[in-house]
Amino acid sequence: METAFSVIDLEFTYPKAKNQVINGISFDVCEGEIFGLLGPSGAGKSTVQKILTKLLTDYDGRISYFGEDLKSLSKEFYEYIGVGFELPVSFGKLTAIENLKFFSSLYKNQVDYNELLKRVDLYSDRNKKVCEFSKGMKMRLNFVRALLNNPKILFLDEVTNGLDPKNSKIIKDMILEFKENGGTVFLTTHLMGDVEQLCDRVAFLVDGRIAEISTPRELKQKYGRRELIVEYKEDKNIKSQTFDMNKLGDNQSFLTLLKEKHIETLHSGETSLEDIFIIVAGMGL
Repeated sequence: METAFSVIDLEFTYPKAKNQVINGISFDVCEGEIFGLLGPSGAGKSTVQKILTKLLTDYDGRISYFGEDLKSLSKEFYEYIGVGFELPVSFGKLTAIENLKFFSSLYKNQVDYNELLKRVDLYSDRNKKVCEFSKGMKMRLNFVRALLNNPKILFLDEVTNGLDPKNSKIIKDMILEFKENGGTVFLTTHLMGDVEQLCDRVAFLVDGRIAEISTPRELKQKYGRRELIVEYKEDKNIKSQTFDMNKLGDNQSFLTLLKEKHIETLHSGETSLEDIFIIVAGMGL
């Protein structure tokens, strides 16, 4: 698998700021993966995204895009990336279709945005002014805008923020479809459900430094508890027992419980990604 972005010893300080925002971080984003950058507010996630999309260029360290120095790339770079900002950027006095027609005209490569509007359930509102849209509608339009040039890389910031479960699922299904077709996604979000459903790997950014890089599954194994919680019915009441998962097949109390009681549920004592986020970020539980 080819490396889409290679970031080595990246440092960045905003003009007139006393402290660095990014403190020597290194990571790779592989082609065809969904890579999540997580961290508390102010950790530097948006700054990293702005650097990778060439909105900020005065950084130290090295970043390569498919082997080429990011700083050396021309404006042609923007033909290959799509960006969905956390705060939707549209012309409020224009309709949805007028917005997409304008933004689409900025690219050489263009897609059928009418079909995308149908996918995100905005086609019937295509001739409505964007200032009349709800936040969720603006977010969906924002996502469509990120796909206008059929990009190779998607940069998405809080892409499902403000969406109801139905529309959130539509967007996530489209992201997974983008990946299945060979696309690469760089995702920042505070919604751990999105991370678990979408991300192949995640990096935790804390105080401008990478604290962890791993898969969601490996993080759960590292920080999780090796235990099994059994809920069962006894005398019309629901009771529970917790068992160590090591050598569970030799645990006679567990085996007896399975044989003699009416089991209601079995589930592992898995640590949630929300808990892992808090632990890695040093916030305490």
